[in-house]
Amino acid sequence: MQLFEPIYHQVIRFSRRKDAPYYLSLLSFVESFILPFPPPDVMLAPMSLAQPERAMRLAALTMFFSVLGGLIGYLIGAFLFDLAQPLIIEWGYQDRFQTVMNWFDQWGFWAVLVAGFSPVPYKIFTIAAGVLNLAILPFLLASIIGRGSRFYLLAWCLARFGPAIEPRLLKYIEAIGWAIVVALLLAIAVYYV
Repeated sequence: MQLFEPIYHQVIRFSRRKDAPYYLSLLSFVESFILPFPPPDVMLAPMSLAQPERAMRLAALTMFFSVLGGLIGYLIGAFLFDLAQPLIIEWGYQDRFQTVMNWFDQWGFWAVLVAGFSPVPYKIFTIAAGVLNLAILPFLLASIIGRGSRFYLLAWCLARFGPAIEPRLLKYIEAIGWAIVVALLLAIAVYYV
């Protein structure tokens, strides 16, 4: 039974739609300050693969709206943290948030830069930066460098090497898909047990 290859082809078809950049912009924006949203990489990757000639423009769009959303996260932390804190606790981010707060005490600018590039939830860092009143210009600069590096690297790699690896990816997509599902289930089991 093929499950993941049809999904892959559907995502690639969606990535070629004229309105896909709008959805990418929206996802990039809200992911930076609303907790349960996935990272914009999940849209940027297939869009870069489907339209390699537009990959760098899509990376710029993703970075711009991600940093703009990060600014909203910063403002939430600075002015509305009392409203956001119950959601952080409810969605299970309290321990991560406290870790981030400790990192800010030690590294400030560098914590935002690393968070912008890494798979660590950037939204936690944007809110924490506002709570701790990190200077806005270093926050924005770190966000631009971190998020920009991440999104441009991803888009460039997929635009450059994607067409060459796509046939191999399709050959093993079912095994890769099921391996990811098993890994996620194990991670959830380990996290909640």
